Amino acid sequence: MIYLLQLVGNLSPTTRQLAGDSNKDGYVSLWELFSRTELLWMMIPLGAMLLAVIYVFAERYFSIRQAGNMDPNFMNIIRDHIMTGNITAARTYAKNSNSPVARIVDKGIQRIGKPIDSIEKSMSNVGTLEMYQLEKNLGLLSVIAKAAPIFGFVGTLVGLMQLFSEITNSNQFEVSTISEGIYTKLITSISGLVVGLMAYLGYSYLSTQIDKTAHKMEEAATDFIDILQEPTR
Repeated sequence: MIYLLQLVGNLSPTTRQLAGDSNKDGYVSLWELFSRTELLWMMIPLGAMLLAVIYVFAERYFSIRQAGNMDPNFMNIIRDHIMTGNITAARTYAKNSNSPVARIVDKGIQRIGKPIDSIEKSMSNVGTLEMYQLEKNLGLLSVIAKAAPIFGFVGTLVGLMQLFSEITNSNQFEVSTISEGIYTKLITSISGLVVGLMAYLGYSYLSTQIDKTAHKMEEAATDFIDILQEPTR
């Protein structure tokens, strides 16, 4: 078992009661700190936020990773089909390639024969929808990154108010009485900061991966327009 702190063995009963120390040996374990009743009301939402961070990050990570995977020769194959006039084969190949890039190119193939501006606009609309899918639920990580530390601080402040109220009622003003209670109340602040940091790092990493995928989409769209203009050069 992980022990966070070894308390002084000769603390007064009042001090132990205010600090929440129920361990006879003077040890406070990690589980005991997180499961105490006075912290539970704030630890439950922080725990829910932590689970949400883990779920959203894992789900988005695999989705974005799959979206970014594509055949390096994808555009070369599309070019060969279009240059030989085999539009049906080009579209079939694009439809069978399950990726945002393929869907953007497929929309461009469907618009072959129309003005370039119309083709670009159609592909841009599909790209916008694909970006929306990639960023799905990503905003939740941003919200948690900001909200979790606030929840933690609120929990600490409320806990300190309760602690000082108990001290006032019991007429105990010893330094040990205050310090042993404060460190317990700080657990919510620490937990909130940890959850917020995890959410922030996860959001930043996924945003970077989305930007890389968006670059691939823009590059493919540009290459496709160039392919359509090659015969006229």
